[in-house]
Amino acid sequence: MSQSNFSRPGAIDLSSLRKPGAPAGAAPGQGAAAPAAGGGASGSYVLNVSEPTFQADVIERSLQVPVVVEFWSPRSQASTALSPVLAKLSTEYAGKFLLARIDIDANPQLAQAVGVQSVPLVIAVLRGQVVPLFQGALSEPEARQYLDQLLTVAVANGITGRAEPVGPAAASEEAAEPTPDPRYEKAENAVGAGDLDGAIAAYEELLKETPNDAEAKSGLARVQLVKRTQDVPADIRTRAAENPDDVEAQKLVADVDLMGGHVEDAFNRLINTIQVTSGDERNALRLHLLELFEVVGTDDERVVKARRRLMAALF
Repeated sequence: MSQSNFSRPGAIDLSSLRKPGAPAGAAPGQGAAAPAAGGGASGSYVLNVSEPTFQADVIERSLQVPVVVEFWSPRSQASTALSPVLAKLSTEYAGKFLLARIDIDANPQLAQAVGVQSVPLVIAVLRGQVVPLFQGALSEPEARQYLDQLLTVAVANGITGRAEPVGPAAASEEAAEPTPDPRYEKAENAVGAGDLDGAIAAYEELLKETPNDAEAKSGLARVQLVKRTQDVPADIRTRAAENPDDVEAQKLVADVDLMGGHVEDAFNRLINTIQVTSGDERNALRLHLLELFEVVGTDDERVVKARRRLMAALF
């Protein structure tokens, strides 16, 4: 996956929803930042989006920053449970993504265009294309894992902008926002500037001082994954299929799978290869898999299951 050409299985091009005559680079609208109805989901980085504002507030904004779109209904208890969770995270991430809320009862055509069958449904939009995230109400830690993976994909595709506060609560919430941890500032600034090597160096420097820093480990693993998948050979899957003992090919395909959201496929590929290798190759695969565990999150259920399989494969 290259930075200049975003492509993911299942992605939906939303450019057809652009209003006739509207330029591709139109400035984002300002009228969709009214307080969210129901669920208490207003916030600095929360937009209420309707069909007239969809182009400006979702498609155009997605050129510079990931837009997380929450399809919801005031009739859905799961929707009202999830909305405050996403709003809280949008404030915590401080502009790394925007949260766009769409009431499907008031905007049935938008729901139909994306194929919404039940709510809540959460997708992301990067450069006008949909990236499926999850369906149903999740806990805050679960939702955070999906958002972290989304931001990894965004950086890999050159989307490193940070949004300015847009909601009516911006002034009060801005004062209440927690101060970012200065330990990660250097690395995060490098990521925002697209300087992956600088971010890697910053995280490695931090880990020398605090080797058990879980957030630094996860950040380093995510940036390294992005760097590895910047220029993937077009024939890499063919190479891996034809040469099951090609450890480097298997590792790279696993990276690509993870970037595309196919977490279990990535884990299974590496574990299966571990089972047929030995020595230094097996150890390299093991360490690579542990890195991917850090990217996904060590508490993720898929990681827990894969870790059990890894232990069985090794012993």
